[in-house]
Amino acid sequence: MALGPAALDPEKLAISFGLLGVLAIIFAECGLLVGFFLPGDSLLFAVGLLIAGDRLNQNLIVVAALISVAAIAGNLTGYFIGAKAGPTVFSRPQSRIFKPEYVTRSQEFFDKYGPAALILARFTPIVRTIIPVMAGTSKMNFTRFAIYSSVGGIVWAFSMTTLGYFLGQIEWVQKNLEIITLIIVAVSVIPIIRELRKARTSPDSADADNDVQ
Repeated sequence: MALGPAALDPEKLAISFGLLGVLAIIFAECGLLVGFFLPGDSLLFAVGLLIAGDRLNQNLIVVAALISVAAIAGNLTGYFIGAKAGPTVFSRPQSRIFKPEYVTRSQEFFDKYGPAALILARFTPIVRTIIPVMAGTSKMNFTRFAIYSSVGGIVWAFSMTTLGYFLGQIEWVQKNLEIITLIIVAVSVIPIIRELRKARTSPDSADADNDVQ
């Protein structure tokens, strides 16, 4: 299936690297800043599709539970990264994407939406990766963060894999897996491209370029 770079093809990732690979990707995508480009929603959806089509020999409930653990562990790791290194990361003048003002916006985001923000962020690419680091940098109460992040991780993992599983039992979906996969890859990539373009064209980025020169 030629859908572009293998790194962005969730079906190929799941088949090539198996369950351990899926868990590693989810862990990185949910808490490590370098993992923001990795597939999240699309990967979980693809896992459900593959299990439904007997192309991934795993139990759906067990897989969803393990993904929940990986997602929660990733978020907690991201929180500690933010608490320890966040101020350093966001104070770098050359930083193109992660800027000091994002810390303030993160705090305002939490103040406005409360605990629900941690759950909703699970379903938003890029934000899902950045928010744990933001929470740590903003010194959000850890217990509160851990509880709602865990709820969000469980809801996200079970809902996305289950959706893929049940849709995967529809004959039309099974016959058009390439089209379905292409759509979910595109949906995952679009927010990343948008944010990268926004970062490159922002005045702050231009100032950073001038400073470097």
